[in-house]
Amino acid sequence: MPDLDFYAHVATRGDVLGAGIGAQPAEWEAALGADCLDTEDDSLLRRDYGLVELSFQEEDGARPCFGVSVQVHRLRWDTESSVPAALRGAYGTFAPSTRFEDMAAAITGLGCSVEPDPDEDGTPGDMRRYRVLESGVRIFVRADEHAQGHSGEVWSLSVSPAWWRAAG
Repeated sequence: MPDLDFYAHVATRGDVLGAGIGAQPAEWEAALGADCLDTEDDSLLRRDYGLVELSFQEEDGARPCFGVSVQVHRLRWDTESSVPAALRGAYGTFAPSTRFEDMAAAITGLGCSVEPDPDEDGTPGDMRRYRVLESGVRIFVRADEHAQGHSGEVWSLSVSPAWWRAAG
C-alpha cells in the first residue's frame, strides 16, 4: 500500500518529501505547498497540513523545524482534504486507518527495527508507544480494548529528536 510506504519512510528517515528536522518554513512549503494553517505564539510556529503537523522555533532570525508529527488518526474522518496534494501525488491514495502490525512490517522491510518504548510515562493509558531504533521516531498506537475494531490502529508518528533526548 502506498500510504504504508510513506509512513515507513517517515519512520525510518525522519523526513517528508525531503524536508525534515532543521528545515525552514519555506522549505516545508516547497515540499508540501502553501495550503496549511499557521499558528504563532511568541517564538513558536505550528504549521498544520492535516496529516502532517510541524513545529518551529525562532533562533537567531531563523525558524528551524524541531518537530514533525504525522497525525494518522485524522484520516478516519477525511482522507481527501487531510492529505496534502504533494503527498497524494507522490504516494497515491491514503487509507482512513492503518494497522500497527502492517506499518511495523513495512518498517522492518526497510531494514529497521521497531520495539516497545520503555519510557511511556507521558503516554495515555489507552495508547502504546513504540520506537524505531535506527531513527528514534516514536509511533503511538491505540490500545483501548473497548474501542471496537480500533485497538492496534496507528494514532501518530513523532519525529522530534530534541524532545526525545530531553524525555528519554
